Amino acid sequence: MTPVLELADAAVRYRGAAGDVVREVSFAVEPGQSLALVGESGAGKTTLLRLLSGLVRPTEGAVRFDGEPLAPRDRRQMRRFRRGVQVVFQDPYSSLDPRRRVAAIVAEPLRSLGIDSRASAAPKVAAALERVGLPADAAARYPHEFSGGQRQRIAIARAIVCDPRVLLADEPVSALDVTTRVKVVELLAELKEERRMTMVMVSHDLSVVASLCERTAVLERGRIVEQGPTEQVLSNPAHPYTRRLIDSVPRLPA
Repeated sequence: MTPVLELADAAVRYRGAAGDVVREVSFAVEPGQSLALVGESGAGKTTLLRLLSGLVRPTEGAVRFDGEPLAPRDRRQMRRFRRGVQVVFQDPYSSLDPRRRVAAIVAEPLRSLGIDSRASAAPKVAAALERVGLPADAAARYPHEFSGGQRQRIAIARAIVCDPRVLLADEPVSALDVTTRVKVVELLAELKEERRMTMVMVSHDLSVVASLCERTAVLERGRIVEQGPTEQVLSNPAHPYTRRLIDSVPRLPA
């Protein structure tokens, strides 16, 4: 089976940086699979997600989509890529335009990709908002009228409205309180199961990783030091760095 997304010996060096932010990174994500990228702050997780989303180009190596190198100048490929790969960003407060109503925010992928006009997008927007558990009147309101958890649901609705094949999620619940976090994790799990979506998620929360992702890749200083089935990586880590990550998780005294 051809991977839907793949990194092949990818490296990224930002302008003015002394060295690579990530280097020699290779992994493949099969259709319908979910992969977690974990590691301490500064390990390069978000940079990898930006590579997979096409927001950053590799300085070495390649990003592949459906087995073909991602070519930003290939309009036909990039149109197919943008429709098939959508992103949920970390902060629901800054990822939504406060000047626009929710209907316009959620419809943005449909209009920008030329899938629907404003009128024909309305039923799809309503269906997406309903699926993430928001009331019917949410479409006519502004982001500031919602709680943090509701804003993240709006962001998820925007990501799924064009029925993508892949969902990239950058710390999708880190800005939420514990109770809301559980509800959003449950929503993501339901969407993944219902739509057979491929998911790549950056997370510091190993309990979220265990709940949502079949596979896990562990990054240390821009390189993958371990990857494999999540249960194996978290319960029987092979690399000392992974063991340190797991040991650093706070636990209540017995």
